[in-house]
Amino acid sequence: MKSHARVVVIGGGVVGCSVLYHLTKFGWSDVVLVERSELTSGSTWHAAGGMHTINGDPNVARLQKYTVELYKEIEAYSGQDIGLHMTSGLMLAATPERFDWLKSVLAKGKYNGMEAHLLSAREAHEMMPLLDPDQFVGAVFDPNEGHLDPYGTTHAYAKSARKNGAEIYLHTKVEELVQLPDGTWRVITDKGEIRAEHVVNAAGLWAREVGRMVGLELPVLAMEHMYLLTEDMPEVIEFNRTTGRELMHCVDFDGEIYIRQERNGMLMGTYEKACRPWSPIETPWDFGHELLPEDLERITGELEVGFRHFPAFNNAGIRKIINGPFTFSPDGNPLVGPVRGMMNFWSACAVMAGFSQGGGVGLALANWIINGDPGFDVFAMDVCRYGDHATLAYTNAKVRENYSRRFSIRYPNEELPAARPLLTTPIYDRLKAAGAVFGTSYGLETPLWFAPPGLEDRFSWRRSADFETVGREARAVRTGVGLMETSGFAKYAIRGEGARDWLDQILAGKIPPTGRMTLTPMLNEAGKLIGDFTLANLDDEEFLLIGSGIAEDYHMRWFENHLPDDGSAEVDALNLGLVGLSVAGPKARDVLQKLTHLDLSGTAFPFMAIRELDLGMAPVILGRVSYAGDLGYEIWMKPEYQRYLFDLLMEAGAEFGITLFGLRALNALRLEKSFGSWAREYRPLYGPKEAGLGRFIAYDKPATFIGKTAALKEKAEGGALRLVTFTVKAKDADVIGDEPIYFDGKVRGWVTSGGYAHASGISVAMGYVPREIAGEIHGWQIELLGEILPATLQPRPLFDQNGARMRS
Repeated sequence: MKSHARVVVIGGGVVGCSVLYHLTKFGWSDVVLVERSELTSGSTWHAAGGMHTINGDPNVARLQKYTVELYKEIEAYSGQDIGLHMTSGLMLAATPERFDWLKSVLAKGKYNGMEAHLLSAREAHEMMPLLDPDQFVGAVFDPNEGHLDPYGTTHAYAKSARKNGAEIYLHTKVEELVQLPDGTWRVITDKGEIRAEHVVNAAGLWAREVGRMVGLELPVLAMEHMYLLTEDMPEVIEFNRTTGRELMHCVDFDGEIYIRQERNGMLMGTYEKACRPWSPIETPWDFGHELLPEDLERITGELEVGFRHFPAFNNAGIRKIINGPFTFSPDGNPLVGPVRGMMNFWSACAVMAGFSQGGGVGLALANWIINGDPGFDVFAMDVCRYGDHATLAYTNAKVRENYSRRFSIRYPNEELPAARPLLTTPIYDRLKAAGAVFGTSYGLETPLWFAPPGLEDRFSWRRSADFETVGREARAVRTGVGLMETSGFAKYAIRGEGARDWLDQILAGKIPPTGRMTLTPMLNEAGKLIGDFTLANLDDEEFLLIGSGIAEDYHMRWFENHLPDDGSAEVDALNLGLVGLSVAGPKARDVLQKLTHLDLSGTAFPFMAIRELDLGMAPVILGRVSYAGDLGYEIWMKPEYQRYLFDLLMEAGAEFGITLFGLRALNALRLEKSFGSWAREYRPLYGPKEAGLGRFIAYDKPATFIGKTAALKEKAEGGALRLVTFTVKAKDADVIGDEPIYFDGKVRGWVTSGGYAHASGISVAMGYVPREIAGEIHGWQIELLGEILPATLQPRPLFDQNGARMRS
């Protein structure tokens, strides 16, 4: 065994072997993998081995496409047969709602170059004769689906990595991980010790246990998963004989099953409602190539539907039942990337769809370790998308919910109930009593809209029961005054004598003078957007930074990794130690002026001013800014003052008709101003010029901020894309994001977000298109639920085009 290595990968499943291979592919040969048993000994060996390129998240879909395209490469390079069967596949819809969903998935794939297309139920039956067309509404055909041999594929990665210089140690159990003061790791095994620069946790079923070695509780849980193998089926044999092809994959979402051919029979698996966690507290180290007891009764309901949808199964004998554990995160996506607060400790776990995503995970992590960046947007898989709220019990509840709903429709207006409420603010009960319908953001209950008595949301792809109420909320802000809670934003305190200089290097914008705020992007070394913030200068050695709540750990990881070594600046995430309210609309100043003797006029307290003062008896930080794009104020306070201040504002605003509004109305309002949002318009895919944020970049400031060279290059060259806003001739539905944008009949861009702009009375979409056509007003179309709808580019915001009202 080597005594030193640049990287030690823990875990010999398909993900660990993919990470090892990609590290060597990019030139790092001094890398090793340690596995406590044999390769594939965890979940990999009993996996069904299916893979596909389609995913509801286009960024994840790109990684899946890469994974599938990689297989022929590693098979050829390693000389290892991987048992690749590219059979193509069908995604089936048994209801109109599911067919709407399939249309949206298909549309998302168009700008990724996917070759899928819609089929009628009869056309699907012609391609896959085992299905009963009377049970279905339609389908999507995907030519890039199939299955492979899990053992062969994992060994192909491993052999390729060995060929490139990597070493693999089997029957070698990691027992302890210790980080030394210089940042290197002692990887202590039962066969000896390896000193490593980087450690990758790809331990699969044992990822929790490896995480606990360094004091980390990863949000990952194993679930029992069953599939059955039939005996030989005459229908299968006859299809193979007459066509010379295998039967294709089928995912029957409404039946909650998937099927594919296995030898001369079929494989059928299910994501059952009556799901069962496996070993929810600790994974036994001596578990290996065992299967779990069969429990057909638990999946009887799903099998009954499957046998009805695919009648040939009624006459087939069951040859074998496989029940084995697979790991999941709370939302079903992998947990990938550097762990916050630890130097060179990496996560590559919870990759449930290992043969669809394993190659992409290996690519991203190898890029990240070697280059300091994954090379593309992997926020949906980033281990830092979860914070302290993702405890063991939270993970158990959310994973069970996710597993039981894996093939269920998640409507754009649907909020899932598991593990809720967890985080709440002091005014939660006040808001609930006022009719608040809550969503969750980073574990926090956040009002989406305020339902009048007797009105409940109807989950739908189309406009639902909340439509008119959200419209009233939005119009109330534009015509009078609205109040919303803003506690869900991330808040950071930056202090110290070096705080200003550090911020000047970490942020791309100008540092405002004392008592002022500014909007500022944050860039990575490649000049791409990794954050957009409001920065407030409270006294030159204390700054308040406001950003996206869902990115708090993501941003704190970046901040902590770039803090000055001399301790001259420190940054703290304030979490719910600082909570917020926002007052917006033309009457907002009138409401606040009743609560203070200080002059809040536009002259005395102008746009982007910030001040510590009292409202009533409550000490607050008051900022003259609003994401609603109107005259507005953000009010930040300690949580013990929030109930008092909420009541005070509602009382003071009564004479002005103050109205509570939620995130859905805020979305409608910010669309009228063409304001972008983190993880939609602003993400590491885009440069500031492309995103329309170039005016906030201080290109000429003396400080060499991160990404400055790349940002100057983008400014000079112009960038390839432009973020633009469209009005859409929508009918009874509005875009939600990732729909294709057409110009002159060809897909030329994609929607990032959208909705109905109630105060303007029109449907709106924001998205990216090539720079050379971004000035064209007409000739645009946007695909929505299978329809190609006319769209018109809006060169200026729909509301307050010159910003006069916002600055009044």
